[in-house]
Amino acid sequence: MSSGEELLRSRGLRVTRPRLAVLDVLAAGGHLEVDEITRQVRERLDSVSTQAVYDVLGALSRAGLSRRIEPAGSPARYEARVGDNHHHVVCRGCGEIADVDCATGSAPCLDPHTAHGFEVDEAEVTFWGLCPACQARRSADD
Repeated sequence: MSSGEELLRSRGLRVTRPRLAVLDVLAAGGHLEVDEITRQVRERLDSVSTQAVYDVLGALSRAGLSRRIEPAGSPARYEARVGDNHHHVVCRGCGEIADVDCATGSAPCLDPHTAHGFEVDEAEVTFWGLCPACQARRSADD
C-alpha cells in the first residue's frame, strides 16, 4: 500500500486514482493553482475534469491533507504543507509564493489582544514584497 493510500484511508477517504494523483502533485511542493494541478494530474491519468480536481482538493482540504491559500488579488493556491501554522511571503511583482515558518514557534503565532470570545486556533499572516528576481529586474530598469 502506498503512503497516499494510507493517508487517504487514515482520514476516512476512499482511495481513488484522482485523489492519489492530486496528492502526488501536491507532494512535489509549491503553491499551485487549480489549472496547474489539473494539468499535472492529466499527465498521470488518462483524463480528469477540472471539476473533479476541485472536488478532490475540497475533500483533501477538509480532511487536513492539503491547505488552500488565497493571497489578495490572486487565485486560490493549494499546498501539501499542513498542520504547522506556517505563513507565506508573496512577491508583488511576479506573484511567487514562499513559505515562512512561524516566528514564535507555537500555533497560533499571533495571540490577538481581544478575540471577542473566539477560540483562536490558527493565525494567517501574509508578507508582501519583491522576490530576488523582481528586485534584480527593478534594479536593471533603474
